[in-house]
Amino acid sequence: MLTIKSVLRVLLAIFMITAGTLHWVTPDPFVKIVPSFLPYPLALVYISGVFEILGGVGLLVPPVSQAAAWGLIALFIAVFPANINMAVNRIQIDGIPDSDLLRWGRLPLQAVLIAWAWWYTKKI
Repeated sequence: MLTIKSVLRVLLAIFMITAGTLHWVTPDPFVKIVPSFLPYPLALVYISGVFEILGGVGLLVPPVSQAAAWGLIALFIAVFPANINMAVNRIQIDGIPDSDLLRWGRLPLQAVLIAWAWWYTKKI
């Protein structure tokens, strides 16, 4: 049966797979926002991209969808310092309007993403 929850699961999965793919195809914008205290920013971008893709695919595979949802929650928490860094240091990304509102708006978006993934931590 097609429910809003199942449709939103697919949308979150597509969003995560797309974001993860972008980490590999165009890593430079993501590298720019990695906080300077973290080593190997390019490697971290690639690693986070892999986990975004795995989490997105995992949401669509019932035997692992719960674990994938928990993994995405951990990932959203792990990348939060990059979003803070982007906002605090006013890091401009090519192709995105230079707006403090957009940079700071990414911070509460993480809470939305965490809540969205949390919805899928229950058994199907």
